[in-house]
Amino acid sequence: MIMKNQPNFTPILLGSDFNVYGMARSFYELYGQPVKAIASIQLAPTRFTKIVDLELIDGFDEDPVWIESMRKIKTRYQDHDEPVILIGCGDGYAELIAKHKDELADTFVCPYIDYDLLKRLNNKERFYEICDQYGLPYPATRTISKADHDSDQSIEQPFDYPVALKPANSVEWLDVHFEGRKKAFRIQSREEFDRVINLAYETGYTSDFILQDFIPGDDSHMRVLNAYVDQNHHVKMMCLGHPLLEDPAPSAIGNYVAILPEYNQAVYDQIQTFLEAINFTGYANFDMKYDARDKTFKLFEINLRQGRSSFFVTLNGYNLADWVVQDYVTQTLADQPTVYGNQDPNKHALWLGVPVKTFKKYARENADKDHAMALIKNKRYGTTFAYSKDMNLKRWALIKWMNHNYVKNFDRFFAENKG
Repeated sequence: MIMKNQPNFTPILLGSDFNVYGMARSFYELYGQPVKAIASIQLAPTRFTKIVDLELIDGFDEDPVWIESMRKIKTRYQDHDEPVILIGCGDGYAELIAKHKDELADTFVCPYIDYDLLKRLNNKERFYEICDQYGLPYPATRTISKADHDSDQSIEQPFDYPVALKPANSVEWLDVHFEGRKKAFRIQSREEFDRVINLAYETGYTSDFILQDFIPGDDSHMRVLNAYVDQNHHVKMMCLGHPLLEDPAPSAIGNYVAILPEYNQAVYDQIQTFLEAINFTGYANFDMKYDARDKTFKLFEINLRQGRSSFFVTLNGYNLADWVVQDYVTQTLADQPTVYGNQDPNKHALWLGVPVKTFKKYARENADKDHAMALIKNKRYGTTFAYSKDMNLKRWALIKWMNHNYVKNFDRFFAENKG
């Protein structure tokens, strides 16, 4: 990427999903050039676009194909004088970069933590142990192992129903398939609990499950925080979002589809202290939920990458791509103060991942929704994928098709997942 009066560097994104398109759009808005992406399959968000130059490699999402391919790709860039920045836009890609960082670092900038720390943070059990160490609140939790399932004893239930159930190993869970599989479960009965556990282990899952006390409240009790931590392990940007609606489809539970920017210095301070204490590097994304019973925000997980919906950060004035460029290309980030996002309500913009009519129909009626509707009325809202500088007839039709599917999914799944 070479532009007059612009920093000279080359970004490479791994994946082809909404996260990739959002990051590519962030780069394109800054520098006006298409961004290279590499993935194993073509997903809808990066179809019919001029801002993503997508290369497909069969099997690229796992080793040994991934590292064998990256060794070949290294030869393309090993003579480049400019920084070549490798950015994984999914859990698996982030893990692969960290795992092979030592081998890749002579050619690529890899803004990721060491693999040992990544494995601790990526695993929900170990993440909660770290939360205990640093005084971060999380839901009351019990771990369920395959050995518990295989024993003759009934698995003890320490919490009243409903309970939350989620796989501890989110990367392994991607390869597990059975009827009724979800990213995470809200379990209503003992019968449902036994059925899910049995099917999961019978279809090849081997890691643990996390069983949690269900924190009362709908989607609007959730919060999401995106952060960037520089190569010196100093937090340089944090942007808090208040999700008002989530995708109800079983395969997409937990994916936010409406986020209102929010400012909370206490949350910022808590997360900054944690990230700097563990010597974090790169992008981080936290999911948390407000528990009215003790008035705390309880952490669910940390993603060691940007979130799927994190274009809301760029939309609100904190361009996601800019932080890594300032950090590794222009080397101007170290002396800058930390940016605590969304302090000025007059600059807030609503991020949507569904049509306005879907948000209006399904978001819970409250003051936050009223604020969101006011932003919509004043045209202070946006999406990741509908980009005026990257529109053509095929992409316009694709967006119409994606929105149509969202409407169908909400009509079909919303009531049953909120029951």
